[in-house]
Amino acid sequence: MADYVEQFRLMPTAQPGPNPRLLRAFDLNHSMNDSESDDNFNSTDTSSCDTASSSVSDSESCISGNKTPRSSPAASSGQSPCFGDGLIRLSEGDKAFDLIERQFMAGLGRLGGTIAVNAIHKNVYSAVMAQARARAFQIYMRATEKKLAGNANVKYAWYAASKEDIPKILSYGFGYSGSIAGGGLHGSGIYLSPDNHPLESLKLAPVDGDGLRHLFLCRIILGKPELVRPGSNQYHPSSDEFDSGVDSLDCPKKYIVWSTHMNTHVLPEYVLSVRAPCNSRGFGNTESLIRKPTSPWMPFPMLISELSKILPAPIIGSISKQHRDYKDGKISRQELIGKVRQFTGDKLLISVIKSFRTKLGNSGKQATSTGRTPRRFACSEDM
Repeated sequence: MADYVEQFRLMPTAQPGPNPRLLRAFDLNHSMNDSESDDNFNSTDTSSCDTASSSVSDSESCISGNKTPRSSPAASSGQSPCFGDGLIRLSEGDKAFDLIERQFMAGLGRLGGTIAVNAIHKNVYSAVMAQARARAFQIYMRATEKKLAGNANVKYAWYAASKEDIPKILSYGFGYSGSIAGGGLHGSGIYLSPDNHPLESLKLAPVDGDGLRHLFLCRIILGKPELVRPGSNQYHPSSDEFDSGVDSLDCPKKYIVWSTHMNTHVLPEYVLSVRAPCNSRGFGNTESLIRKPTSPWMPFPMLISELSKILPAPIIGSISKQHRDYKDGKISRQELIGKVRQFTGDKLLISVIKSFRTKLGNSGKQATSTGRTPRRFACSEDM
């Protein structure tokens, strides 16, 4: 972990180079998508377990950088052509631009064919108050790390904003008017979507006079999230144990940052401007357009069942305990995967998953020939 002094060093104007943390977070697409559950084991987890998540390395400074990105002439003076001071426009071909665009498009699946990235701007925290909010984010990140034994659960997420709201948020932070951002379905606060679910935020983004929609790409401190049911009037954590809210513990599409936390736990780093259908109905049947799994996977309960035929009972007991800890929110999905890999080895895992998918395929063919519907193993399957 970097030295604390280095962590809290704020330059008068941050260098706008691509942050190594961003490059790592977006270097590989998520192994999970809308068609897969977090309670499934994907064969790609055996090769990219440590880097496929959007989790952000907490040891990186949020406003540091070592390289200057390529930018448009209008942006080189520090003045954004669209939003005012504080943003620098990245040029196509800049590494950060390419990674953000790739991650955004990957989250849209085939729907990406109807959407084009117009511009990406980087927040350089040039104003004194912007630097103060960046410092506050770091302080709360450190506090959450101490509270949760070293893991603040910092992630990237999208936030929908109007063109008029962008300079206000950059200058004054997020505001709360008494209404509930994001439709008010899961409590009072601001709603963000995971970086691999940009459509959830894109649908909320208003269209400006130029036909563009705008999204902030933010770093957020999730800490330990709690499940928030639809219709909740909650506006702060239910207890000191929790820090944020989600609409699902297994497959979240909404991160809820409470109104009490919105200017300490959310740090806007980039603004993405895209040209998309002007009416939300223009997105069409998005469920049918989301990517389908392309790599072999199987539900964790089925994996444990298959492994029990091969491995000794004590090892199966240990794997089952890790799975229970994951379901209880005590460990992350990537921690669970890492533990399973340690217990079994990658070769055995891949063999079991491929064998399961082969049997499932053969079962489907047989059921089709007999007129029966093959059973599907979904993320909601009982434990």
